[in-house]
Amino acid sequence: MNVTHNTSRAQHVFPALCVLLLSATVAYLSFTREPADAFLFPRLVSVVMLALAVWNFIRAAKGLSKVGSGISLSVLGRILPGLVVLCVYVFFAAKYLGFYLASFITFFLLFSLYDPASHTNARSWMKRIGVSVFFMLVIYALFTLLLKVQTPRGIYM
Repeated sequence: MNVTHNTSRAQHVFPALCVLLLSATVAYLSFTREPADAFLFPRLVSVVMLALAVWNFIRAAKGLSKVGSGISLSVLGRILPGLVVLCVYVFFAAKYLGFYLASFITFFLLFSLYDPASHTNARSWMKRIGVSVFFMLVIYALFTLLLKVQTPRGIYM
């Protein structure tokens, strides 16, 4: 095997391993927390996520993942602001501000970061706000009304 093939495989195996470890952690946490009824939906999602992560890791380890050539520095520079926003959301905002307010702010920030519409046009800002409000209404209806999932509560709900 040549060095390029090994590098390409490593570029697929390492992220697949990270996703596998993350999904295994989420599955473990969803099955070890109480009350069990509140974690029924997260358990279902985590099992599906874990199965897909195992499948992805096996494909990467066997060298069957031949899509892409890894992340370049320019691509990393474009996605890094979004990753920072998501990390702040996951580790701080959802806990302290509450699920719905933190989700609204995060969605709005991500939408604003990656929306190609003008950032100097008031109409595009109104669209971002409207889409963000609609998104949160759908999330609220889905999680609270339909699935009756317990969401993180913060100082604002």
